[in-house]
Amino acid sequence: MVDPVIASRLQFALTTIVHIIFPVMSMGLAPFLVYFTWKEIRGGGAVYEQLRRFWTKIFAVSFVVGTVTGIVLEFEFGTNFAAFSTTAGELFGGPLAVEGMMAFMLEATFLGVFVFGRERVSDALYFVSSVAVGLGTWLSAVWILIANSWMQTPRGFELVTENGQPIVKLVDPLAAYANPRFPWMFVHMQNAAVESVALFMAGLGAYYVFRHHVWGYHIENVSFWETTLKIGIAALLITAPLQVLHGDAYGRHVAETQPQKFAAMEAVWETDSYVPEYIVAFPTSIEDLTDPRAKNIFGIGIPGGASWLASGGDPQATITGLEEFPGPQPPVAIVFWAFRLMVALGFWFVLLALWGGYRWWRGELLEDDLLHKALMSSTLLGIVAVEVGWIVTEVGRQPWVIQGVMRTTDGVSPGLTGAEATLTLAGFALGYLALLGLYTYVVVRIVRAGPPGADELRATAPDHEEPPAGVAADD
Repeated sequence: MVDPVIASRLQFALTTIVHIIFPVMSMGLAPFLVYFTWKEIRGGGAVYEQLRRFWTKIFAVSFVVGTVTGIVLEFEFGTNFAAFSTTAGELFGGPLAVEGMMAFMLEATFLGVFVFGRERVSDALYFVSSVAVGLGTWLSAVWILIANSWMQTPRGFELVTENGQPIVKLVDPLAAYANPRFPWMFVHMQNAAVESVALFMAGLGAYYVFRHHVWGYHIENVSFWETTLKIGIAALLITAPLQVLHGDAYGRHVAETQPQKFAAMEAVWETDSYVPEYIVAFPTSIEDLTDPRAKNIFGIGIPGGASWLASGGDPQATITGLEEFPGPQPPVAIVFWAFRLMVALGFWFVLLALWGGYRWWRGELLEDDLLHKALMSSTLLGIVAVEVGWIVTEVGRQPWVIQGVMRTTDGVSPGLTGAEATLTLAGFALGYLALLGLYTYVVVRIVRAGPPGADELRATAPDHEEPPAGVAADD
């Protein structure tokens, strides 16, 4: 049997890795759906109705599966991490409760109008429903990230002992909920979600455009896919550079508030200066793969880049090494390689955005088969970047579940046995992977079905009023 601490951590990691896919899709789609709805109502053409209806299906499926997996995820705090819940429940539970009462209810209430009410409500109310659904989706992220960011940089509390149990008491709600990590996490996460959906759109659009313009296949509604490709690239031109610029500043904030995590991200064991920032890194031996050290890694990097990132502009700045921090260390190999992959993907997305924007400007976007292949191969890489980014965030914080306050090993349910933890780990693995497979199957079916055709759009269009007596319908 697996140790209950390890099994619980693996279970939460697995369920989080699967669950995050669905909020990323719904949060990333939200601003696009508001834009499509606005363009449709303003008479932008049938293509925007097609875009709105097509992507609403994927949004709705993502919302449903995300709700199911998210609710179960919250129950794990009680089943596997009861000690953590007892200690931090007063502060940690508040944002999660507000998320359910405020954000989720707002989103769920108006989602019915948005999905089923186009022909039943006015244009104004329908547009309001699109904004309310998008706002609810993003408000959910606000409260979830408030809770998580507090665990990274806890503020506004005092630690007391009740019946021999440490308890976090909320003493300053503003300091706790507006903690210094929250704005960094929120901007980075939401931009990453929009960027991921932009890559997904661009990849799908590129596939059908490639088949039509390069391979010569007849693709019905090819204009829909051409518009999808252009919208994806336009969004990438905004989000990809912003993610890199914001990530640079975010990294400096991590160095200031969680220096141990930053040292793990850069694999700096001994305090050193002029530490390079490796964009691409290769281990020189098997030991370097599992125990990377900045001085031994071979790679392509920026001399003094890590020091510059940590200090805000000084390539000679000193980075405190991991050996300076007493007690257990984070799993450095996981954090280091995940951070490398995240950074490399970030720069790749910038290259894709500039490449696509340049071809579009030259009028060659629809014929550049190499660009199409690059976009197709990158369709899901935005999701991958989000996954490895959260691995850096959560694994890099170890051994702490609440930074500097409570260790993860102390947060696991005290009565949980290895057999129970192993059994639930296996059950959750099967259940969540099955849900992910079902979600993938449904989304693929939606994509293969494509957008609604002209006949279907006419069949569902609102009936027009009869002309006044004595006036011909074609007058």
